[in-house]
Amino acid sequence: KGGVKVFHLTAQPVAHTIAPGLEIEAWGYNGTTPGPLIECVEGDTLRIYVTNKLPEPTTVHWHGVILPAGMDGVAGLTQKAIPVGKTFKYEFTMRKAGTFMYHPHFDEMTQIALGMVGMIVVHPKRRDGRRVRDYSMMAHEWMIPIGSRRPDPMAMSDFNVLTFNSKAFPATEPLVAELGDVVRIRLGNLGPMDHHPIHLHGYEFEVVETDGGQIPKQRRWPETTTLVPVGAVRVIEFVADNPGDWAFHCHMTHHVMNQMGHDVPNLIGADTKGLDARVNKVVPGYMTMGETGMGEMHRMELPDNSISMVGGEGPFGLIDMGGMFTILKVRKQLTGEVDPGWYEHPAGTVAGEASAADLARDGIKA
Repeated sequence: KGGVKVFHLTAQPVAHTIAPGLEIEAWGYNGTTPGPLIECVEGDTLRIYVTNKLPEPTTVHWHGVILPAGMDGVAGLTQKAIPVGKTFKYEFTMRKAGTFMYHPHFDEMTQIALGMVGMIVVHPKRRDGRRVRDYSMMAHEWMIPIGSRRPDPMAMSDFNVLTFNSKAFPATEPLVAELGDVVRIRLGNLGPMDHHPIHLHGYEFEVVETDGGQIPKQRRWPETTTLVPVGAVRVIEFVADNPGDWAFHCHMTHHVMNQMGHDVPNLIGADTKGLDARVNKVVPGYMTMGETGMGEMHRMELPDNSISMVGGEGPFGLIDMGGMFTILKVRKQLTGEVDPGWYEHPAGTVAGEASAADLARDGIKA
């Protein structure tokens, strides 16, 4: 309007499903967590209205954006907090292309922990003409007591649900690409405490951008894992030249587990420390997790409003990961952005049991 791009964010409580069976009472923007993606072009002037429908004041900080101090969104320092029921206006010009984030700077521990985060993508004026599949992903962490709908915003450790775009596998959306596409994945982390080493199978990539700006081509190097610190953005790019279904996940092993609890209280007040050692004196070889460890978790009976520690069914059985895990699906040809289903491997390209002839040929004694 009048050369200005206008957006309206409503800060409000949000009923959100992290995965089938786990619904939470979160806070977010415009009915979602993370909030809506804000997109524009460098040089655009943005006018953003923020309406507060939370039970407490709030602000919005435009994380990484260079702007006038009075638009920075820090309650008490650069503005008064937005009272309940009121609408404030922010207006500023996006000086450079890049990937940024937004979040409150009032009662941050509560509001961010409950899901009030979002991403801003500022496209360059000049495009390079490449065919790009562009994905935006916000990493987040939650402490959700078993059976509860309310995340604990006071938690400073022992987060038990880790998410991409507030979804835990198997509810995360796959990333799809055609052979030859440039794939760009914008990774933002506004979680309360944890850094995330994000790893991609089957590919190497370059980190091309942070929330501080583009990285010159001569300063980039190939990686298969990039660390996304709290409060930071990392943008990775690669050419989709290797067909298949490829895991994309945080490499902190407990970040690919769902609702993994530690020191969980029990109804009879028993001290569970050293339980395995004590039981082993009576039943040698006993394992608390069963004979296959975490692999049996998906068969356990679950309390209401909770999900299995590990993921969902894949083409070869259980995918033994949950949480901050999704799948890159690269195909020769795609129809739009539709999930193409499981990859059909060419004959002879899937690992399987070695034959007696193979073992004998190579002198392997198994």
